[in-house]
Amino acid sequence: MDDELWALIEPLLPPWPERSPGSRPVLDRLCLQGILFILYNDMAWQLLPLERGFGSGQTCWRRLDRWQKAGAFDRLHRVLLAELNAAGELDWSRACVDGSHMRPKRGAPTPVRRRSTGGRQAASTTRSATDAAPH
Repeated sequence: MDDELWALIEPLLPPWPERSPGSRPVLDRLCLQGILFILYNDMAWQLLPLERGFGSGQTCWRRLDRWQKAGAFDRLHRVLLAELNAAGELDWSRACVDGSHMRPKRGAPTPVRRRSTGGRQAASTTRSATDAAPH
């Protein structure tokens, strides 16, 4: 990851809580590179090679979870879209908006149940009403 991209990402990440003296957490930049390595190579977290210096797969997964819960990736998405748009790199004529995964607003009216406009089952032509009556 180049320094320019990291300069955009770093301020969006939540600060680390105070650590006990002597503990050395893996740097955020290295964890992010580990996360990207896992995603790019489509591999299991526990298979992240320690010799790469990204920390363990578990460390990277916990950091990803923490950043996701803090909303860092939503903010990053907005920043990157703004950067790409400012550089004229987005083709908005091909944009698509999909609200199918959005929750409805609270207090929104519930939809009215619509009556079916489909056809009904046709009456039987092999049985008459008198066939059903006992003789």
